[in-house]
Amino acid sequence: MKNGIHIGAQYINSGTWEFVVWAPFLQCVELKIVSPEKKLVLMEKDEHGYWKTLLTEIPADARYFYRLEKLRERPDPASYFQPEGVHGPSQIINHNSFHWKDNEWKGIPLSKMIMYELHVGTFTQEGTFESIITRLDELLDLGINAIEIMPVAQFPGERNWGYDGVYPFAVQNTYGGPDGLKQLVNACHKNGIAVILDVVYNHLGPEGNYLWDYGPYFTDKYKTPWGMTINFDDSYSNEVGNFFIENALHWFKNYHIDALRLDAIHGIYDRSAIPFLQELAERVEEFSDSEKRKFYLIAESDLNDTRVIRPRRLGGYGFDAQWCDDFHHSVHTLLTGEKEGYYIDFGKVAHLALSMKEGFVYSGGYSEFRKRKHGNSSKDIPADQFIVFSQNHDQVGNRMLGERLAGLVSFESLKLAAGAVLLAPYIPLLFMAEEYGEDAPFLYFVDHTAPALIEAVRKGRKEEFRAFKWEGDPPDPQSIETFLKSKIKWEKRETDHHRVLLDFYKHLIRLKKETPALSNLDKDSLDVFAFEDKKVLFIRRWKGGSEVFSIFNFNNADAKLTAPLTGGWRKILDSSENIWNGPGTLLLEKMTKGKEITVRSNSLALYVKERNR
Repeated sequence: MKNGIHIGAQYINSGTWEFVVWAPFLQCVELKIVSPEKKLVLMEKDEHGYWKTLLTEIPADARYFYRLEKLRERPDPASYFQPEGVHGPSQIINHNSFHWKDNEWKGIPLSKMIMYELHVGTFTQEGTFESIITRLDELLDLGINAIEIMPVAQFPGERNWGYDGVYPFAVQNTYGGPDGLKQLVNACHKNGIAVILDVVYNHLGPEGNYLWDYGPYFTDKYKTPWGMTINFDDSYSNEVGNFFIENALHWFKNYHIDALRLDAIHGIYDRSAIPFLQELAERVEEFSDSEKRKFYLIAESDLNDTRVIRPRRLGGYGFDAQWCDDFHHSVHTLLTGEKEGYYIDFGKVAHLALSMKEGFVYSGGYSEFRKRKHGNSSKDIPADQFIVFSQNHDQVGNRMLGERLAGLVSFESLKLAAGAVLLAPYIPLLFMAEEYGEDAPFLYFVDHTAPALIEAVRKGRKEEFRAFKWEGDPPDPQSIETFLKSKIKWEKRETDHHRVLLDFYKHLIRLKKETPALSNLDKDSLDVFAFEDKKVLFIRRWKGGSEVFSIFNFNNADAKLTAPLTGGWRKILDSSENIWNGPGTLLLEKMTKGKEITVRSNSLALYVKERNR
């Protein structure tokens, strides 16, 4: 395996620690131990601009700064822990001292994952890693086998989505720090649950970001909506790339994370002959080989560019999977009728049919929203490289009022959305609490300290919603009330229609896992039929002797039509039935060729093909 340059405070052995920091243009860097005893050590610079020093017999909880040019004291850019927040000293962490109990864990294949995205601070009232552990039984009962955690890299204050992190190696102190995250991963693996971590390599947050004091981590060649652009292709970018590659391997090695989801890689600007993302995938593949188990990379990108997930031998970056926003937009517009912003490009059953069949809806065609051609074809991309959803933190939280689907559509439509995701030939992802129709919003919240920055964030949120023409002002991101309103209400899952919806999700997930035609993620074993005038979609899937036929009616009225079927079929799920608090089914229990059927409005049904005995 290729070796990068290790950075941060590394435990060597017998109480010896090595401190390494990259600062190529500085003339003097000193290590300043500030607690529990004080010590100042001059560091030595190598030919690549890395400053290093070895220390022995320092306490296991020592805290330190780097003193730059004898003037400024700054935390370690590769700090493992910031117990006093983004402006305080860094603390050394001996990752070898943690007692892991997952030696038998071999991971879960990506194609078998049922993913569940959560935000640590709002998933429970306590808002900690420890409190998540107490909820794992409910997730297991639901059928979840992979949780995806929104970013936990140290951010300013006590509440944040996590995308304002400024210490990519450090685990948020208010969540439980390094030990808390390791305990959570231990518990997940013990229960057969994989852990995916969201990481941000396209920018750093504004408060507590001291990287520019050390070196050329940023470039002004490009602009991003989130702040200064990370330097992945300008002068000295090799060492910047090393910083983030080491970060990815850090999560796999020191925290036993199973997969990383890279946020908004379309915000990573890189014209290198060997781009950072490609090199990252190569290094992670080498790490997987050395550990004899697969570690995954998942991308979020709005470019609809299959290079991200194509194998490197075919000119791609070699990522394992990516989120498919086109699928979400297709489902969302059919359910809500919204046409503002980027939703203007969607709204037809044909869009969802194409996404079900290929993945991307826009694969080189003209996008009205972008006023240009968009994307390339994903027709030949395997189904198990796409992750689909009807809700996620972005699509909910980036609405002005943070409404979940439960606040936008009917109960019948919530079941329809669940079926579209879980019966699709892709990897499904649920957003925390959608399984019982949580109606608390998921709002955007921060906890900054500088008044000018707080005001800039408030102004930025207002500007962001212009394309959607929503009326009024967004809730104040800085207010703690905005954060508290976003906490989910676990007690609801046991009441009224929430309980029914939860049972519906459980049933769908069980069918997906136990029915070969549904668990087989394969676009070639798939037929899709769209009836635009009726707003009805039919999907037939098969695997060996298993064959299923699903019906989705996105119409607000009942639809009469003849299903394109041959042979005999038996109904195994119908969202309109009374057992699911539906209005009552109009569908036959058994269906044969040529039969006219009536499908309830905003409903779905699933049939299995009967075999001759």
